Amino acid sequence: MFGTSIHWTTYFYLLIDTVIVLFTAIQSLRLKLSGFRRYIVLGILFIIYNATGGFLPMDNFPGPFILQYVITYGTAIILCIYIVYYLYKEYDFAIFEMYWSITNISLLLGLGFIILFLTPYFITGSLDKARAYFTIPFALIGFYFLGSFCQRISHFPKSNSFALRRCRLSILSAGCIVLLPILTVIGDYQWLTFTVMNFPFYAITAIEVDRYLYVLENKNKMLGVIAFYENKGKLLKSKLLHKSLTRREIEIAVSMLSNQTYKQISETFFIAERTVSKHASNIFKKTGVKNKTGFLAKFESRK
Repeated sequence: MFGTSIHWTTYFYLLIDTVIVLFTAIQSLRLKLSGFRRYIVLGILFIIYNATGGFLPMDNFPGPFILQYVITYGTAIILCIYIVYYLYKEYDFAIFEMYWSITNISLLLGLGFIILFLTPYFITGSLDKARAYFTIPFALIGFYFLGSFCQRISHFPKSNSFALRRCRLSILSAGCIVLLPILTVIGDYQWLTFTVMNFPFYAITAIEVDRYLYVLENKNKMLGVIAFYENKGKLLKSKLLHKSLTRREIEIAVSMLSNQTYKQISETFFIAERTVSKHASNIFKKTGVKNKTGFLAKFESRK
C-alpha cells in the first residue's frame, strides 16, 4: 500500500487509533481532565507500533538493515511492557509475584532481545534463526505469565458486572500480547499480527468507557463530592471525573456511599483491603473529613 510494506488492515488500525487518541486528548484538555494521561500514552505507543511495524522494513531506509528490526522489535517490546504496566495500575499491583515486577519484565525482554536476537543474527547472519531463538523461549515465558496474571486477578470473587467485564477484558489484553511471539514466528502476516495486537488497545478503551459509564450510573451518589470541589455547589456535568479526585478514588467513593465495606470494595475492584484503606484516606483528606463516618455524614445526605 502506498508503495510500502504496510498492509491496508495495519493502515486502518493506525487511523482508528489516531482518531481515538486525538479525541481523548482534545476532550481531556477541553474538560480539564487529568485522569487519561496514562491512556493517551498507551494510545500513542500503539500509533508508533502500527506505523513502525507497518512501514518497516523498507529498501530506502538509511542505515543497516538490522536497524529497522531493532526499531520495530524495540517498539513492540516497549508497548508490551507498557500494557502490562497499565494492567498492573488498573489492579493496583505494586509488585506482582516478585518475579513479574515491571522492572524484571523490562530487564528480561531487553537482555533477551540482545542475547537471543541480536547476537545470533550477527553470528549466523540469518534473520529467521535470530527470530526463532528470541521468540520461542519468550512464547513459553509469556504463557506462564498469562497463567500467573489470570490466577492473580481471579483471586477475588466477581462481585458485580462491572468488575467481571473488566476482568475479562484485562485477560483478553494480556492474552493478545502473549501471542505476539507466536505470530512473529508464523511469519509476516500483518493482517493477523496487527489485528491481534490492536485488540488490547480496544479492550482497554472498553474498560475506560465502562468506567465512565459506571460513574455516570452512580453520579447521584457523587453529586455532593463533586459539588464540594465546585465550591459554590454548582455541578458541571462534564466534570464527573474531576481532576482533584482520581478515577479510582471516584469508584471507591461511590462504593462507600453505597455503604459497602472495605472488604466488599476490595472484592469489587480486585485490590487489597489495605489499598482500599489508602485510597479512602486520600479521599477523606481531599474532602476535608477525618474518617468514613464523617465522609458519609457530609455527602450521603446530598445524594
